[in-house]
Amino acid sequence: MSYIALYRKFRPPVWEDVKGQDHIVTTLRNQLEKDRIGHAYLFCGTRGTGKTSVAKIFARAVNCKNPQNGNPCGECASCRAALAGNSMNIVEMDAASNNGVDDARTLIDEVAYSPVGDRFKVYIIDEAHMLTTPAFNALLKTLEDPPEYIIFILATTEMHKIPVTILSRCQRYDFHRISADIIAKRLREVADHESIDVEDKALAYIARVADGALRDGLSLLDQCAAFYANETLTFDRVLDVLGAVDTTVFHDLLNALAAGDVADAITRIDAVVLQGKELSQFLNDFIWYLRNLMLAQTAGDVSSVLDISTDRMQALREQAEAIDRETVLHFIRVLSETQAQMRLDAQKRTILEMALVRLARPSSETGADALEARVRALEQREDRLMKALRMIESGTFRMPASQQTQEGFRADGADTPGMNAEKQAAPAVPDDIRAVIERWDACIGAMSGPLRAAMTRRDDAAPLLSVSDDGRLLIAVADRTAADFLKSDAAVTEMENVLRRQTDKEIHVSVVFTERRDAYEQAHPDLRELIRGVEIEEEDLAE
Repeated sequence: MSYIALYRKFRPPVWEDVKGQDHIVTTLRNQLEKDRIGHAYLFCGTRGTGKTSVAKIFARAVNCKNPQNGNPCGECASCRAALAGNSMNIVEMDAASNNGVDDARTLIDEVAYSPVGDRFKVYIIDEAHMLTTPAFNALLKTLEDPPEYIIFILATTEMHKIPVTILSRCQRYDFHRISADIIAKRLREVADHESIDVEDKALAYIARVADGALRDGLSLLDQCAAFYANETLTFDRVLDVLGAVDTTVFHDLLNALAAGDVADAITRIDAVVLQGKELSQFLNDFIWYLRNLMLAQTAGDVSSVLDISTDRMQALREQAEAIDRETVLHFIRVLSETQAQMRLDAQKRTILEMALVRLARPSSETGADALEARVRALEQREDRLMKALRMIESGTFRMPASQQTQEGFRADGADTPGMNAEKQAAPAVPDDIRAVIERWDACIGAMSGPLRAAMTRRDDAAPLLSVSDDGRLLIAVADRTAADFLKSDAAVTEMENVLRRQTDKEIHVSVVFTERRDAYEQAHPDLRELIRGVEIEEEDLAE
């Protein structure tokens, strides 16, 4: 016998096997036991929640010769014929391919014939919303006043497309999405029955990806088990088969967005694409990660609610403390909107990258949410500037050793003395730095043409000024060509000579190239802004 897919093999044969729809099962069983059977039913709900399975159980139960607590016995001639698909009294019609008025009229003609050997003749119309308006009109009269031996069961995933005239003639039953816990328990039963060696954590993830549809969960388990036949189905292997990513990727991506590092965020998306991951699923999982982060920020101890390891729970708590709640809520809103757009647009990657740029650069957006994000970014920037200013005034401003070797902040050791973490840090010289900043424009004007051009780049490539560990003026440049020129011995010598003439102080210069200007500026605020901020503050106090 050929292989039968798990969702078909484990289709529930009795009411007890129907999962997550107790409100419907109880009502229908009571109708069967008390013989209060209606003539028309409408089953609505999302895919894979059991509409067709419940319809088939009900169709067998109404004709069963030996029902047991509302269940079909499975042994009588009627049940055996129904299970084998040979019953003449249970007619399944796919409205997606038989949706015309002629199909409806054929059905109406068949209704005139009584059931053979059974009490009822049951018509199960799947995807009923696909019927055309003329087909609904043709069916309307028969649906309103059918023969006493006829039962109609209409199943649909889009109830809003069913005409009101049809709705008013049916008993409506809404099938709920099945919880991840119930799906996981059912998957465990199936896995044990089929001798599939699978971790509970892997089943929990499959259940969450199924998104409330037990049938989808069974199909995903079938797919994963087929890929890793005769091997243990681990959480990591499930991630690999389903095209999902580990939560560490979301952790790093969120840090990049919070830091405003667009290049890092886009690079991580590129890595996800190169690994063959599906972007819609990636975004869905990222939103779920942000949801977990939000719960960790607002609900206290949620370790029992979140299906993650202890180590990852600790990392989640640390990130929840580092990022404010309003930012997380803003990210969830924007990405949820993006998720809806991606369902309708073929350029999924472009849509996602646009959203990431919006999140990392709120200054490029308008609207209330974007304005709030920009205000938060300015407040955080002000805090960093004031902290660095206090350190400069106290003579304790240092470049952290961890930043000296950070990826993207590359410096040539010969040209950047003071950047080596092994060297002894010397005190900063605030007076010398202040003198340079106060006469910076004059210093630039006194330089030669090529040097002046390299030092006066456009805003997004303008040099950033900070202090190295050994008290040198550190000039960070985001343009590689300009950095290579400025790092030359001749350029450094000329800059030092100009600074000496303009300030009467011996100031040494180091030049560093950085690809990630935004991230560098957050770690090392530009000294021109710091010094000017002090001057403005002093003027306000004088007034």
